[in-house]
Amino acid sequence: MSVLDAPKFFSDFQSAGDYALQFLKQRLGFGLWMITRAEGDDWIILQTDGTGVSPGAVLRWRDSLCCEMVKNNGPRIAPDISEVAAYRNRPITRQVPIQAYIGVPLMLADGSMFGTLCAVDPRPQPSEIADETALIELVAAFLSTLLSNELKLTEQRRLSERLRLEAHTDALTGLANRRAWGEFLSSEEERCRRYGHPAAILSIDLDDLKRINDAEGHAAGDSLLQAAAQALRSATREIDMVARLGGDEFGIVAVECDQAGALLLRQRLLTSLAEHNVRASLGMAMRTQSHGLAQAWVVADQNMYRHKRRSSQTALVSPGQ
Repeated sequence: MSVLDAPKFFSDFQSAGDYALQFLKQRLGFGLWMITRAEGDDWIILQTDGTGVSPGAVLRWRDSLCCEMVKNNGPRIAPDISEVAAYRNRPITRQVPIQAYIGVPLMLADGSMFGTLCAVDPRPQPSEIADETALIELVAAFLSTLLSNELKLTEQRRLSERLRLEAHTDALTGLANRRAWGEFLSSEEERCRRYGHPAAILSIDLDDLKRINDAEGHAAGDSLLQAAAQALRSATREIDMVARLGGDEFGIVAVECDQAGALLLRQRLLTSLAEHNVRASLGMAMRTQSHGLAQAWVVADQNMYRHKRRSSQTALVSPGQ
């Protein structure tokens, strides 16, 4: 590939990233080039050109050379990592043979770091390669700009998609129905895989619907379902998907939500349900790179039933549970 082979238009960040990795590999060598996402202590490999690590792999961020680079403990280009104290004994070097390193952060418009553009090679490289710092930073800035714009567009599309899907509503509660839930789950899984976004699934099951239907009639049961829907929607963000999945079962997809955020959401849900005098059991599960949203839903459902068994004697859902 030569510079003359450059396309006149990149359809998305992935195609631009693929080209950038190929270009840099041809220009600078190095056996493996990567675009990565740093999410908590997960270092998610999104795109690669070379061998040794595959897209979708998840390593520990704290073990990486990139972690030290972004803390300014080491240079962005290290032709020989044995000469850099912060790099030479990192745990990643015991997983991947590394003697030379390049790394530049990929930044978003709000100033936060998305991940890195980086390269490694099992052999030391000529010291002159450090002269290419400006080029690598320029490519990283180009990718960062494209990524920021695409993520903003993705957020807008997600909201539009959720609003469109909620046209498939449950008539009683006004929430999305099971069909909309399934379609959104599939679309969000694709976004998670492309960008490394975290996400959580929450499964909610009302404890008293059958009893109230039997004792007070279906009108009272309908009121309970409506109160539950209001409680769930008031505790979630606009971008989250809240659906009635059938009977007394509800589901929530919390998008771009890490574990700390999911635990806070769980607390808000429990508080809101209690304020609406709704007894419910709740289970939560995080999406991981090895288990997608569909599997997280299964696990959240299992956790919900565990909660139901534990709290079967509780009179009212408590935020402290």
